[in-house]
Amino acid sequence: MAIKIRKKTNVKQQTRYKRKAKIRNDLAGTTERPRLAVFRSNTNIYVQIIDDVKGNTIVSASTRDDEIKGKGADTIEGAKQLGLLVAKKALAKKLSAVVFDRSGYIYHGRIKALADAAREGGLKF
Repeated sequence: MAIKIRKKTNVKQQTRYKRKAKIRNDLAGTTERPRLAVFRSNTNIYVQIIDDVKGNTIVSASTRDDEIKGKGADTIEGAKQLGLLVAKKALAKKLSAVVFDRSGYIYHGRIKALADAAREGGLKF
């Protein structure tokens, strides 16, 4: 699956899209090991666990959910809470192993906190 790079974006976004395309060429979620995809905006983080074979979203969560909303959602602490929440939802659907798709974001800060918390919650990747 080729990711299309948008033409009307700034240089920072274009480099992230290029990183994302390189990562997605190697990653694919299967039924046994679905893909945990992350999108980070300035204020929120959105996470989905996706089965790429069927094209279904199995689990989704974000810092806008009622369990996390208003508790420092745009901070590292909010990312930790989101990681634990998505792990809890995944384990409820009997998913324990996933492939982590950081979507071209550098692995530090909120992305790292989310991944560490998801591992702490019981997910393996």
